Amino acid sequence: MRVIAGSARRLRLLTPEGNDTRPTQDRIKETLFNMIQNDVPGAVFIDLFAGSGGIGIEALSRGASRAYFIENAAKAYKCIMENLKTTHFEDVATVFKQDVVIALRNIHEKEADIIFIDPPYQAGLYERTLSQLGTMPYVTQNTMIILESPVDMDFSFVSDYGFEVRREKEYKTNKHVFLYRKENL
Repeated sequence: MRVIAGSARRLRLLTPEGNDTRPTQDRIKETLFNMIQNDVPGAVFIDLFAGSGGIGIEALSRGASRAYFIENAAKAYKCIMENLKTTHFEDVATVFKQDVVIALRNIHEKEADIIFIDPPYQAGLYERTLSQLGTMPYVTQNTMIILESPVDMDFSFVSDYGFEVRREKEYKTNKHVFLYRKENL
């Protein structure tokens, strides 16, 4: 796995050993960042269930002003710390080794611009995470939330948490779903 573009371009990133994480493939990461490239420069980016930190690091490399990484697994947390050192982004990154719901309460930004969520697929964590995000003051109507999920997953439940699906991009086995806060809540 590598950084695709920006100031840390071509640098290799470590990934945690074992099957506990699923790093986003480089070609899917590249497609995602091509879709959001105009939103990244200057953004506050939050990478939830961050794994190796590859998505948040890509955002920093492409000009995000700050990135938060939330990862509870010890091996993955160590990978994020090493990858931040390799890419020299330690000073613009905050890493929480905590449960996502607790860590989200520890972010004190005026507004988050982009939040990327890629939890273990079968763990029921989308609902729990969106429920918490729905209460956070930094999640505004301008905040883009991107979910990575299996291609056949239904996200009609997001409206229960005050969000709406604005766009989906499908790949062979997974997809990216783009959410925003519903208007007039």
